[in-house]
Amino acid sequence: MAASNKDLIRKLLKGIETGDPASVAVVNEEKYIQHNPQTYEGSEGLAALFQRLSKTNPRVNVVRAYEDGDFVFAHTEYEFATSRVGFEVFRFEDGHAVEHWDNIQPRHGPNPSGHSMVDGTTEAMDLDLTESNRELVREFVDLVLIDRRLERLEDFVNAGGYIQHNPHSSDGVRSLRSALAATFDDSLMIQYEVLHRILAEGNFVLTVCEGFLGGVHTSFYDLFRIDRGKLVEHWDTVEAVPPRSEWKNDNGKF
Repeated sequence: MAASNKDLIRKLLKGIETGDPASVAVVNEEKYIQHNPQTYEGSEGLAALFQRLSKTNPRVNVVRAYEDGDFVFAHTEYEFATSRVGFEVFRFEDGHAVEHWDNIQPRHGPNPSGHSMVDGTTEAMDLDLTESNRELVREFVDLVLIDRRLERLEDFVNAGGYIQHNPHSSDGVRSLRSALAATFDDSLMIQYEVLHRILAEGNFVLTVCEGFLGGVHTSFYDLFRIDRGKLVEHWDTVEAVPPRSEWKNDNGKF
């Protein structure tokens, strides 16, 4: 049986650790569009890059991976010189990965509720509810995070149990409300402005947003797990977008 796209991406990312040149066979490097602004495009073949990186003894773990049409989105943890957590998004065309986005930050935690940035449920369920879950999260982001309508919070978040993996927050809708209220009151703290992409498989939904954190241009990736029409679990990464003068390719972060 042919490997799924998400299995191919697991193998690709593991190639950073192993240096296996076969891991990059999934990528069409002639078409590959790189959206990490800190990565040069086309300057070094992926096989050569992975071989070089593998000699530094990195550790790569793909904690979660999901498929949405031509897209694969993965939740990953990396051990290079420092420990990092990230989301990787790949677009496929004709059986090969041709476009890539990511959002990676230093690992922090555990948070006040004892959760790491990556632990928790991994298996996608309720595949027949993918589209309704996607729309639920889209409405939550638009109304609560972008429009800051906190009075709508419990229309979306499970009041009886909300598991939080953000390293600075704790479980529960009350804690979430307090954290959002505090940041919304300070216009320079967190500002979600644009929802660029929303990817879903079953009860897992990933959003890619642009905004500001402390006045710094920032990319917000948020992964939600949904149960019976409510948000019940959340993971995220936050990464500053480098100024345009520092970009190493012209494709843009989003």
